[in-house]
Amino acid sequence: MSETVTVRHSTRELASFLARLRFDDIPDEAVERTKDLFLDWVGSALAGSNERPVRTLERFAREMGPAGGPSEDLTSRRRTSPLFAALVNGAASHVVEQDDLHNASVFHPATVVFPAALAAAQQTGASGREFLAASVAGYEAGVRVGRFLGRSHYRVFHTTGTAGTLAAAAAVSHLLGAGEETTLHALGSAGTQAAGLWEFLRDAADSKQLHTAKAASDGLLAAYLARDGFTGAGRILEGERGMAAGMSSDADPNKLVEGLGASWAVLETSFKYHASCRHTHPAADALLKGMREHRLAADDITRVRACVHQAAIDVLGPVTDPRTIHQSKFSMGFVLAVIARNGSAGINDFTEEALGDAALRRFSDKVEMVLDSEVDAAYPRRWIGLVEIETKGGGRFTSRVDVPKGDPGNTLGCEELEEKARNLAAYGGGASEGEMDRIVARIWGLEEETDVRDLLPEGSE
Repeated sequence: MSETVTVRHSTRELASFLARLRFDDIPDEAVERTKDLFLDWVGSALAGSNERPVRTLERFAREMGPAGGPSEDLTSRRRTSPLFAALVNGAASHVVEQDDLHNASVFHPATVVFPAALAAAQQTGASGREFLAASVAGYEAGVRVGRFLGRSHYRVFHTTGTAGTLAAAAAVSHLLGAGEETTLHALGSAGTQAAGLWEFLRDAADSKQLHTAKAASDGLLAAYLARDGFTGAGRILEGERGMAAGMSSDADPNKLVEGLGASWAVLETSFKYHASCRHTHPAADALLKGMREHRLAADDITRVRACVHQAAIDVLGPVTDPRTIHQSKFSMGFVLAVIARNGSAGINDFTEEALGDAALRRFSDKVEMVLDSEVDAAYPRRWIGLVEIETKGGGRFTSRVDVPKGDPGNTLGCEELEEKARNLAAYGGGASEGEMDRIVARIWGLEEETDVRDLLPEGSE
């Protein structure tokens, strides 16, 4: 195709929508869901406060960043620059595997959108309405880019690191009042920085936290540079040397604009019920359902066959002998062992003691993953849970869940979300009960807030 031919469904078309979006354009239901997602994100960020990879990035921020600033590092309660606040908060909110996920794009929006948007909003003095609108813009951008890049992209690239960089840029650009051209340049500069490879799973490396840290901070960087006239590629998504050309073999330009202004990414986003990789959730729900219906204990089960989509095998398959808590959340066998033994796979179920538990390891060895054509065909639009269970008595049956807990069709209510956020904050020691009372009240009334500064009181560790 000649460079002079106009291509529909392009980066520019998306940038134009993002630049024109206003709070009053967003349906009330989407506003309410964005507040739910923000509370869910705050809980995840506080839960990650004391995790080793986050502490490493926080030390880096102390050494390289300013001694003060307008933006909150929620892990240490220090004030710093927007760049370093986005970096640390982006890492913290992804490490305990409780942040949200958009199914069709296989993308975790909150962990890249909210760190960047909050950091910039606290510098600019943005109102709650402005922050919410910017966050919606970030979700729209990231989800659409993730869907555009397709399944082939996700085999090698961590979409939250790649599409997430553009999501963060879109949110911050909105807060900075960027028009179409400036937003286009921000997306271009974000896209050329986009990165994140799945190879880290084989080594139990810390790269996943670096992916979200850099996506949030690099997206913010791109938006601020664009505000001051720095130019980026105008066709970063569809250009012949753009993201699709280098990172995808099944990119679909229609996904960039399909339903713009009619369907809303925040309403399609799932909350994570289990504290593990989202690819384990459908099978975990199906196993739990089957055990309850047949009144089985873990010791009654001799074999579990998880019938999964190909991406689950691609992501979880390399983790055959988990050696860290984080890696154990990417082991189908270990997660299903935790479900079978504890009846849950919450944040407090994944511990160093659990890693060394011989009974959990024995059950884990009973689990296998097999590709199922129906499950794979439905993915990523639908994440079907299907397991085959064999018992000591020779019984064999199938358990199925069509809508996993946390999906829009089986979502968490306000009370469940609040309880989850409070539990996450308590786990990480990130906020007291009284502080969470204040945070919850502010978030539920966020559209009335004159600014979003000072979520937590400043103080030393």
